Order: sequence, then structure tokens, then C-alpha cells
Amino acid sequence: MSTHARPLADRLAAASDEQFGELLRIRDVHADADWDDFFDAAEALLEPASIERGLAALTRADAQRLADAVRPDAEIDASTADLLASLGFLDAQGRVPAPVIAAVAAHSPVADAERAAETPASDSAAAGAAERAWATVGALADLLLAARTAPLALVATGALSVTEKRRLMLDDDADSLREIAELSGLARPVDREWRLTPTAEDWLAASFAERWAQLATAFRESMPAGIRSGSGWDPIGSWPEAHPWDSAWAAHADRLTHLAVLLGLRTIDRTEPAWAQALRTGGEADTSALQALLPTEVDRLFLQNDLSAIAPGPLQPALDNRLRGMTEHSSAAQVSSYRFTADSVARALVDGETEQGILTFLHELSLSGVPQPLEYLIAQTAARHGLVRVGPDSTGGTQVRSADEHLLEAIAVDRNLRPLGLVPDGDRLHSRVSAETVAWALSDARYPATLVDRDDVAIAVQRRRLAPPAAAPGVEYASLIARLRSHRGPDADAAWLGRELEAAVRARALVQVQVSMPDGTSRQLTLEASGIGGGRLRGRDRAADVERTLPVRSIRSVQVLEA
Repeated sequence: MSTHARPLADRLAAASDEQFGELLRIRDVHADADWDDFFDAAEALLEPASIERGLAALTRADAQRLADAVRPDAEIDASTADLLASLGFLDAQGRVPAPVIAAVAAHSPVADAERAAETPASDSAAAGAAERAWATVGALADLLLAARTAPLALVATGALSVTEKRRLMLDDDADSLREIAELSGLARPVDREWRLTPTAEDWLAASFAERWAQLATAFRESMPAGIRSGSGWDPIGSWPEAHPWDSAWAAHADRLTHLAVLLGLRTIDRTEPAWAQALRTGGEADTSALQALLPTEVDRLFLQNDLSAIAPGPLQPALDNRLRGMTEHSSAAQVSSYRFTADSVARALVDGETEQGILTFLHELSLSGVPQPLEYLIAQTAARHGLVRVGPDSTGGTQVRSADEHLLEAIAVDRNLRPLGLVPDGDRLHSRVSAETVAWALSDARYPATLVDRDDVAIAVQRRRLAPPAAAPGVEYASLIARLRSHRGPDADAAWLGRELEAAVRARALVQVQVSMPDGTSRQLTLEASGIGGGRLRGRDRAADVERTLPVRSIRSVQVLEA
């Protein structure tokens, strides 16, 4: 047991829940840590691995302040004391614990920072950065639209699964897009699934300029303290040296630099485009220079007899989103292409669209009217839509009905639908699975299914599972902190003494104890601790060569000696 744990435990107990929670977050403590009291917490935080995690969080300037604070006879000013306390590097007596001093001594001295400055990008480099920003925003929109239909699968590391990447034909930057979306609060992982947040819908409906500004601003706000400069950020060339005691920082800095390149905030020749300067210096995002290098979004397209649609430029996002819901999107280049199919129109009808609503939308959007083959496809698909009715039954389960007996028979014997447990009952099928799940399963199997209520009125069902609100930082430690506080009794000295004695007995250590005698005097004994129980300490007195049993309540202090 560390003799430095007691003063640190007192400091931890005196901290507010918010301060303690932030410390636990910095040290990457599991919310279900099996600590019983603040003494357990202090001992765990003084472990070398935990101290290293705290040191890794230090910026260059803060690392230098800590290095100065651990020098012999150094005086710690108030601001430095607050910093050290927030990291768990200062105990209740205002001292830096010896394990922290040893860890700092093992690190190389902090080198002087090299001054770096950004170089303005050339016209050609800026054009390339603008093109990358455009491609990134478009690719991210595609990824979010794919996740809106059904959450994407993640592996244990939080990356997108290989299966999802292959299915969506994603390139090597797929996880970079995922990271940008998470930093921007558009999506986040939930139980190995990547789900959209409610804010993603607004982002998807916004223009390119609004989309990019939101991503770039969120990227800036998510930057670690070591590369922040006021409300902006330090020149990117200085990022690799921002956290000198973090062995993983260099790779993380490279990752952040790559994200900056994808967002068009940095060119591939390491220069800065004009639209990045305002953000770097703490200002609002100004997209005027960026938009000047990009194509103009359009609000009209051409509908063709072969059931395709061609936009003479990037379609406005709100229009693009709705059109994608009723088509198969073929490309995301400067000339967008869409194709109508029976399946895509049926999907739109299931998602809440109507025949008249689709036709009205296309008439407003088309520069060439709505071709007869497309009108026929929409009418034919709408006529079949609703042929299979899925709704609740009288027992709380789900029933599937259809005027076409042969279609109902085909559903009953379809192997792909066996997990639904559909059981024939007269002129309908029954299942214990929810009606919404059954309706989507039938639609995926290409049956014209419609979800209805108890009155047989069609219900629009959207297969969207949004991520629940994220917990505020530190909130995940609320139960742990509450448990530690509940175990902190009024007599902390007695509790600490008990822990020291128990540790000595487990180690069969040689201890020197100060014992209060009945006459009011005190006596110092050196014992080989052998047991504790029933409020008594047992051990062999080396000086008298006898076994002694001492009441724990009479022991005033204990010191572990070297054997």
C-alpha cells in the first residue's frame, strides 16, 4: 500500500463531483471500477499506468509547469496548483506525490517550441482543397443517408465493419468520414451500431455551405487543448509537438491533420486556403472564397424515358434527399444521376410517400415534364402497394392479410421469412413479432406490404433508429462517485489505519506501531504482523520474542519497516 494514497484520498474527497468526474475521464477510468472508497481511488490513480495517462493529457506548456513544480524546494503557485489538482497530481497537503515525481523524472525535458506559421495556398492548391471539401461533404452525406435507413455495424474498435464497407463500396477514408460525423455530433456509436443523431436530419437538408461550416466549426471545437489557441488553433505544422509526454500523440496529430485536409482546411502541399484562416484565428466560418471555386447547386433536373433522371449540376440537398428516397442513386459527381425502379418507388411508398405526392414533386422538379413510362411505373407500383396489409391482431400480436390468396401462401412458405414465425390462421397469418418489423421484413423480401392500424388505416413507417442523447461528460461516473462518498465515514483516520494494518498482515510485514497504554502513555512496538480480526492485531514482538495481541482502537499509528 502506498503511503502517498492517504493525502491524495483526502484531496479527491474534497473535490466536487464535476471535478472528480473530469479527473476520472482524463485518467480513462472505467465507470464500473471496483473501488470501495477514496483510498482505493487514490491507490489506483497512483499506479504508474494511470499516472502516464495523466501526463499524456498535458500540453507542452503544462508539462513544463509540472516539471518546474517537482523540482526540489519549488514553490507551486495557485494556477499551477489548480492544474495539478485537476489531474490528480496534488494531494491535500499541497504536495506532488512521490510516484508522480518519479514518473516526471523518467520523461525527457520539454524542448522549446519551434515557431511555426501558415503559408497562404496558391490558387491551384486552394482549388484542390475546395474540391476535396466538396467530395468529403458529399461522401459524408451518402454515409449518413445509408445509416439513416439502417444503423451501420461497427467492430470492437469503433470502426465500420468490413462487411459494411464492402456493401456500401466505401474507400479507405470511410472511417475518417465516420470520425468527422462523430466529432460534429451527426452520428455516434451505440452498442456496436453507428446511428444518426436528431441533428443529422437538419444537416442533410442544409446547403453545401451550411454543411461545411458546421463540420469545420465542430472540428475546431473538438480539438485537444494542446493545439488550441484561444478560440482557434495553432498552425498545423506545430501540432506534432503539442503533447510531448504522450507516446500516441504523434499518430493522433497525423490523424487530425488528415481530417483537416479532407475538410479543405489544409492543402496537400501543407499550405492554408483563405477560408481556413478565419476559423484558425477564432472567427466565424466564411464560405464565400470556398463557394467561389465550386459549382452552383441546381433545383431542376431532366426526367428521361428510360426511367432515369439527370441533374445538370449538384442538386440542392433537400431535393436530393427526397429524390434519393424514391430512386437508386447512381453517382455523386458534378452531374448527379438517379434511376427509378419498382423497388425504389415501393420503398418510397412504404416510407410515407403517396402516388400523387411523388408525381407532384416530379412535375415541380422536372425541366422536361414526367415521361409516360415513369408515370406508368409509379401508378402500377402504387396499385400493388397495400396488397399485403400488416397490422395488430386482437391478441397483441401481428396479423398479415391479403386479397390475393396465392400471395399469402407464398409469404407463408418463404424461407427468408421463417424468423418471423408466421402461422396460418384461416385467411391470414399471425406472428408474435411487432407489426413494424414484419412490415419491413416483407418489404425487404419485395412483397407489397403496408403497415396499418387497428382501423386498417395505412401508417407511414420510417426505419430510422436514432442514437439516444449522449451523456454529459463525467455523468457516467455518477454512480461510482456516489458509492465512494457513501463509504466515507466520519473517522477517516481510523479507516485508513485499518487499511494499513490489513495490508501489513497480507504482506506479513514488519511494522512499527504506536500504542496508547491504559495509563495515558504511549509505547512503540515492532511486530511481525500475522493476523487481524475481532478488532485486534496479532503479531510477534521481536524485541521481547513473544506473541502480542493489541486492540486496534489503541493503535495510534503504524509504519511499515523494511525486513
